[in-house]
Amino acid sequence: MNKQKRVVVGLSGGVDSSVAAYLLKEQGYEVIGLFMKNWHDDTVTISNECPWLEDSNDAMLVAEKLDIPFQTVDLSEQYKERIVDYMFKEYKMGRTPNPDVLCNREIKFDVFLKIALELGADYVATGHYCRKGEIENDGKTTYQLLSGKDPNKDQSYFLCQLSQEQLSKTLFPIGEILKPDVRKIASEQGLITAEKRDSQGLCFIGKVRLPEFLQQQLAPKEGVIIEVPSEYSNYTKVKPEFTSEEEKLQFLSEKNKYVITDGTEVGKHQGAHFFTKGQRKGLAVGGTKEPLFVIDTDVKENVIYAGQGKDHPGLYRRGLFVKNEEIHWVREDLRLQEDESKEVTARIRYRQSLEKATLHQTVSGLYVIFDKPQSAITEGQFVAWYQGEELLGSGVIS
Repeated sequence: MNKQKRVVVGLSGGVDSSVAAYLLKEQGYEVIGLFMKNWHDDTVTISNECPWLEDSNDAMLVAEKLDIPFQTVDLSEQYKERIVDYMFKEYKMGRTPNPDVLCNREIKFDVFLKIALELGADYVATGHYCRKGEIENDGKTTYQLLSGKDPNKDQSYFLCQLSQEQLSKTLFPIGEILKPDVRKIASEQGLITAEKRDSQGLCFIGKVRLPEFLQQQLAPKEGVIIEVPSEYSNYTKVKPEFTSEEEKLQFLSEKNKYVITDGTEVGKHQGAHFFTKGQRKGLAVGGTKEPLFVIDTDVKENVIYAGQGKDHPGLYRRGLFVKNEEIHWVREDLRLQEDESKEVTARIRYRQSLEKATLHQTVSGLYVIFDKPQSAITEGQFVAWYQGEELLGSGVIS
């Protein structure tokens, strides 16, 4: 007799994971619901509601309705070590980390996966909008990470750091479904989460305001905001004669280095590490013809460089670089060798449409050169590259 496969679903108290659990049960799996509690420190949530309590309660009601076993696991210690401490370290260095990508790599598909396997699970499942494919080759299975069917909700980017091992143990039950249909299934099944709004905020710390959260840990210190004019001389620098391919790649990926004398002081700020490239809100400088955008931050000197308008040349560049140790291939079998290049599409943030680009693997690392200049390429964020609807790999922008 075929042993029923056991799946542990990460029930977050939202509609997506609720429907994921329902669908798995319909498909004949033995389903267990697990709620991850990742945060204890109630001093940094925004309001006096206790979001994780409400969410774990909703998750429990969904499990009751579906008649599946349910428990809560407390992962706040691992979360603090692996996500929160990492974020502070990155912010201090003037980089902008992506907690959601990390949370998937380090918590949901690592700590959580191990707990699930200890419970005798064959798989874990989440409510992510993405799909998994399989390719058989000489009796060996290679797993593919494919974008979700709903183009508005595709979440493959958040899973760009998963490995073959992690994918082999994961199911994405709602990857084939559109969001409105997910809500419809939930209301047909009478699940309490059917109308619940999608969660905002950090992964699942709940409703935490990032700047305030950071300010509690990183001391504010006043610095100046320098506005760099769009006719700044470096923006029109002549392309040199390149002696090697790598030199050319470096040139295309180079970020502008500013000094205070490159512009004029237009205001003050409370800490360069609270700002990120491309940011428009929070600069509190009035009287400019077009809104000011952050074009760079210098955490050492505590200076913010800004430019007027979203077309300011300081926001754009053609390429970026990923250090060798920060390159991750979901498809290990397609990893580029030194001096190899590959045409792909890529994105540098969630929600961005895929843009044509070429990967160049050099001895020092991987260059991603876009056909068209990209706005606000941000150190510490992830670049993910695709072929068609398959996410092949990703890396941290350095």
